[in-house]
Amino acid sequence: MHWGKVFYIFFTLMSLTTSAAFLYDHAEVALFIAGSVNVVSTIMKIGIRNILSAELLAGSLVADLHLIPAFFVFHFYENINLAVGFVIGAVIANLYTIVISMIESSKEKTEF
Repeated sequence: MHWGKVFYIFFTLMSLTTSAAFLYDHAEVALFIAGSVNVVSTIMKIGIRNILSAELLAGSLVADLHLIPAFFVFHFYENINLAVGFVIGAVIANLYTIVISMIESSKEKTEF
């Protein structure tokens, strides 16, 4: 089992589910946690050298560039509608990352 992959998939899923929690409840702390976890996921993907590593990193960066402004818009301007729009974009980017990870996993050769 490739533990590095387990951890960055975990953090991507955690960011996705926390973003969904924000969409359900509009809690500022959920948005902060989603952004923080996604930044950790992005940092973990920087050193990866797999077939689709550029696509994984790009999807994670897109989610970062949605979640960070969403937090600032929600916290400082209290514009919930714009924050929700940004979070929906981050959810789409995280879903893209998960699909790319699944495609990459299917292309890898496993040795037993």
